[in-house]
Amino acid sequence: MPLEPLCANTSSLLDETDEDIVPIDEWEEEDEAEPEIGDGGDGGGIVLQNCFWGARALSIAQEILAQFGDDIELFSFKTTPRGYIYVRLDKLPNKYGCPDVEVIESYNRAFKKRLDEVGQEGELPEDLAIEVSSPGAERLLKVPNDLQRFQDMPMRVSYIEDVDTKCPEKTSIFYLDSLETESGSCVWRLADVKENRDPAAKGRPFSRKQKDWRLKLSYAMVKKVTLYLDC
Repeated sequence: MPLEPLCANTSSLLDETDEDIVPIDEWEEEDEAEPEIGDGGDGGGIVLQNCFWGARALSIAQEILAQFGDDIELFSFKTTPRGYIYVRLDKLPNKYGCPDVEVIESYNRAFKKRLDEVGQEGELPEDLAIEVSSPGAERLLKVPNDLQRFQDMPMRVSYIEDVDTKCPEKTSIFYLDSLETESGSCVWRLADVKENRDPAAKGRPFSRKQKDWRLKLSYAMVKKVTLYLDC
């Protein structure tokens, strides 16, 4: 599986001994469909896909996670009928939510060991393959739950300006200015990035008008939010 950008450190079954190695051409690729909230991948959430062993594997994943402290959470967990488990760990204090490589590898080893033990007891298939990583730059942010956590970072926001008409969806780079929980709205301000600068400005800073500009959107008008990386 190709590495995700930025911080998607990955540890998989291939890190184990030669006896455990699965040939790379036999590995099942994760679905590359457009991510959606709760899809078990970049959209976070838990997806078991009717695997009879999925709930037991999830309970083991959570059991192992408890050994790593309160600042590591399960961002996503997905099982597939072919016996693959995809886990993404989220480190809450980290700017991007990325655990250290050592944490990823340590969790992978502990999770694999426990899966093997339970498999030998007959509660799980014995040939499960796992991949542990961290959310990449394309992680979807939940609205409004994730917005305050990342309010100091620019975000790529796809939105509509009227929920009652078939207006086109727009995409801009914003900072979160504030959340208005009573009205179910979020207020955005322009991020000072190249996508928002006038090419004719030739490197000049934002004008007062640009700095003061605000856009208020209801949660329903925000269609997609990801972190923005100026690469």
